[in-house]
Amino acid sequence: MSEHLYSVEQVAERLGLHVRTVRNYVRDGRLAAVRIGKQYRIAHEDLESFTGRPVPAPLRETVRRQRHTEVSSIVEIDAVGPETADRVTTLVMGAAANRGQGDRPLRIETAYDAERARLKIIILGGLRDSARLFEFVDAALAP
Repeated sequence: MSEHLYSVEQVAERLGLHVRTVRNYVRDGRLAAVRIGKQYRIAHEDLESFTGRPVPAPLRETVRRQRHTEVSSIVEIDAVGPETADRVTTLVMGAAANRGQGDRPLRIETAYDAERARLKIIILGGLRDSARLFEFVDAALAP
């Protein structure tokens, strides 16, 4: 289907109108629309004839988005002394800081619970960067 259909909400946003106003235009027959289920859909051409001027193509056609993946990870390491926790934290923070200029943002938080001898590392970032950090953590904890 090559015809572009807009929801009432999308038309309202494009025209700077309230959603109820657009629905009233549709119900009054001033704006042509098709009812699909319980919702109205407005064709691109009908929107142009309603406004009397060309409407820019939908954003998804004009801008190609790159695929983006992100990982949210929590790594818990038990039975860790304060020295090891400091070493792992320094290694992970250093690895996160020494990345290429074009790399995506990477956020790391660490928390050490001395009472439970537990280190928690929270990693938010891309798949490759996160996997690389997991390898660093694994290497730092190896006997």
